[in-house]
Amino acid sequence: MDIRIEGGRVLVGDRFEETTVCAGDGVIDAVGGERGAAATIDARGLMVLPGVVDIHGDAFERQLMPRPGVHFAMDIALFDTDRQVIANGITTVFHGVTWSWEPGLRSAGNARAILAAMEELRPRLGADTKFHLRHETFNLDAEGEIIDWIGSRRIGVLAFNNHMPAMKDNAPVRLMTTSARSSAVGIAPLAAGSQNFPPPSRPHKRRLAPATTSCLALPMWSAAAVISAGSTPKT
Repeated sequence: MDIRIEGGRVLVGDRFEETTVCAGDGVIDAVGGERGAAATIDARGLMVLPGVVDIHGDAFERQLMPRPGVHFAMDIALFDTDRQVIANGITTVFHGVTWSWEPGLRSAGNARAILAAMEELRPRLGADTKFHLRHETFNLDAEGEIIDWIGSRRIGVLAFNNHMPAMKDNAPVRLMTTSARSSAVGIAPLAAGSQNFPPPSRPHKRRLAPATTSCLALPMWSAAAVISAGSTPKT
């Protein structure tokens, strides 16, 4: 694609300039100058900016499951999400997908299905779409497969999550909820009265431990890009 964007206020370095931007074969090859192009875009009254890099987002889940019990096909959900991010100036997006032992949107099957769909649809998506895996640290059975994904470079970002409640005082409500979810997918629930799950001796308030997340980027992506000759825009 050979295009010329003219008449707009272009972000060049740390300032705006009224200048032109030309791109050929998917690469910005000139800022300023009078080079012609096969197509011209009139950007008068507009700002010409680099695309936003969204390094984490899970809003796509709303397209997959707009309400409990309502599911849309994976391709429809990803295409709808793609149009939303492009409309908001996002040209590189990392979809955060949690892989836990829980069913539904955090299940192993859902993580595999989303990754496969992203890889299949990526050439047809407007935004450069990456897979951000949020791995629950206690989901030990998944480690082998995740290591394989990392080795084959299928993951853009890997994060370690710990949503388990801290074992303080009496058993918190959240631990009982987690136990019930684990039981629903075939994992033996914790038994009340055991050393790991003591029965409450008095009424207690719900106590939640803060979730902790650490990230390892594979590779590290910059969210501070600016327009310059030789940079590669998403087209």
